[in-house]
Amino acid sequence: MIWIFKPDTLCVDNSKMSEIEYLIRSVEAADSADALTNATKNLVNATSIHAIPTLIRILGFNNPGAALQAVDGLVALGENAVLPLLTKIDSYNYGARGWSIRALALIGDVRGLEILEQALREDIGPSVRRAAAKGLGNLKLIGLPRDQQDLIRIRSLTALEAGCHDAEWAVRYAVIVGLESSILHNPAKLEFTLRAQRALQYLSLANISVIRERAKLAIQNISNSLA
Repeated sequence: MIWIFKPDTLCVDNSKMSEIEYLIRSVEAADSADALTNATKNLVNATSIHAIPTLIRILGFNNPGAALQAVDGLVALGENAVLPLLTKIDSYNYGARGWSIRALALIGDVRGLEILEQALREDIGPSVRRAAAKGLGNLKLIGLPRDQQDLIRIRSLTALEAGCHDAEWAVRYAVIVGLESSILHNPAKLEFTLRAQRALQYLSLANISVIRERAKLAIQNISNSLA
């Protein structure tokens, strides 16, 4: 796993702690699906790092509305949520795992690389694999040392190339999105661009029209970006 340690810029906001504690208690006291969703939304709106453990627990509550709110909150908190998410991923709860992968994919922190690789390679849930494929194309590399960028690119491209053969067409569609994003969102060496284009060319020959057309569009978008 790739770990990038950054200076701790967090400070305890004592003025907001009582509010956060109240909002957390509201989540814990929610007695219906709608009440939980509303309580989660209020907690998310507080934009506090102290909400992270509770937001992660909500991912496993079997309430899609609340989970979606929690994902949005975790993504908004960005890199602060990455380590808690990585350490709390529930291998036995498909729903919670899927939401956690989705949050990590949207945040795009490279510390999530290993779990995204693993999820795309072997997770039993197609929705989890889809999120992982998109996340591998969404990793934020700008600002990292060049050799580290290259290593991450090689690993993410290798995972996405393998994903081209996934049994689920929806996962292969997500792989196309990941390949396209990996080139368009981060400046790439020619060798990496060529690898992505070869994978997309393979998918452009698929027997499912939506896969073919999306792969062709990605090829065109990448070509336009190089013009």
